[in-house]
Amino acid sequence: MIPDGMMTTKEASARLGVSMRRVLALIKSGRLPSLQFGRDHLIKEEDLKLVEDRKPGRPRKEQKAA
Repeated sequence: MIPDGMMTTKEASARLGVSMRRVLALIKSGRLPSLQFGRDHLIKEEDLKLVEDRKPGRPRKEQKAA
């Protein structure tokens, strides 16, 4: 049972409109706090505000100087 105010990565991905892999990447990078519960991550609903204004898509790769 999931505590009130918490959601799974699947629910968070649906709310943010991104894939579950992207949610896990945000967690791993430290931009989206979560609590690990077994193999799953639980995310507070209010923490979604931390990543709602992110830029869409993948960041550009830096080009090496020639």
